[in-house]
Amino acid sequence: MKKWLAIGFLAISLSGCGYNTLQTTDEQITASWSEVVNQYQRRADLVPNLVNVVKGYAAHEREVLTQVTEARARVGQIQATPELVNDEAAFQKFQAAQGELSGALSRLLLVAENYPQLKADGVFRDLQAQLEGTENRIAVARGRYIKAVQEYNVTVRKFPSNLTAMLFGFKTKPNFTVENEKAIAAPPKVDFGTAAPAPAPAGGEPQPGGSSPLSSGY
Repeated sequence: MKKWLAIGFLAISLSGCGYNTLQTTDEQITASWSEVVNQYQRRADLVPNLVNVVKGYAAHEREVLTQVTEARARVGQIQATPELVNDEAAFQKFQAAQGELSGALSRLLLVAENYPQLKADGVFRDLQAQLEGTENRIAVARGRYIKAVQEYNVTVRKFPSNLTAMLFGFKTKPNFTVENEKAIAAPPKVDFGTAAPAPAPAGGEPQPGGSSPLSSGY
């Protein structure tokens, strides 16, 4: 009887000291992190098709195409496991890689503004719409993750739950930084209503601000 009373007292004590909250918020972080990773993977899966479509109309835009391809490759080299959220350096590396891919995709879509035929391509428009939707879902998933980590970190630091955290080895977790949250989470935008630069006259020089003649191959 005394044994069960002791167990009951311990359970009540742990609950009152934040143990249950730590467990709950830790699980919320794991679930929200999985959603962040899923949405980033969804974006990465769109990149090869998007690059191929753009390459079909603007193969000579080698620098931008290469930047996107290489940025996606660096993202793929990072194993975004649940353990990553406990490693500050690994988390920052993941965040930097995803930010680099965001910037490369934005530049790729801006390049598309110079090619009316590309903008009119149904496949490109569909991929661009999918990318924009995915970026929106990334922003939502990141927001949920940020909230989950903030709640957990407060519990880890706040008295008396901080004593329970120290006792059971709960430590604060890294989060997406405030400084780059808006820049990275914002979906790339392309204004399809903007008039494209006039094409170069046949056999002549390109118009000021226009693109160079299309070439084939990559």
